[in-house]
Amino acid sequence: MTTVQETLSSWDLFEIKDKELLNFLVGREGGKTSILILDLILEKPYNRNQLAKQLGLDYNTINYHIKIMCAHDYITAERFEKSVFYYPSEKFNNIQKEYRLLKKYLLNR
Repeated sequence: MTTVQETLSSWDLFEIKDKELLNFLVGREGGKTSILILDLILEKPYNRNQLAKQLGLDYNTINYHIKIMCAHDYITAERFEKSVFYYPSEKFNNIQKEYRLLKKYLLNR
């Protein structure tokens, strides 16, 4: 059985400087779902209904994750007519290298 220290070391997660991102993605069960949402938003802006349809997830699940990501300032919202679209925030754009490392870790464990 590997320890947390061994796991972090083997994946170079000690290099992660943004501990908030580490806890956001690895420290909670919804990290993988957040990654799915973030990956889509990185491609192009989406609203909550589009995200739910694209990922085949319940609207309430998407809503929950969007609220958390907005609170952590990983995404920003912009209203266009009757819809709100979500974009990666400047903060999130600045931590892409760490995000990709954490994403690889989460999707391969």
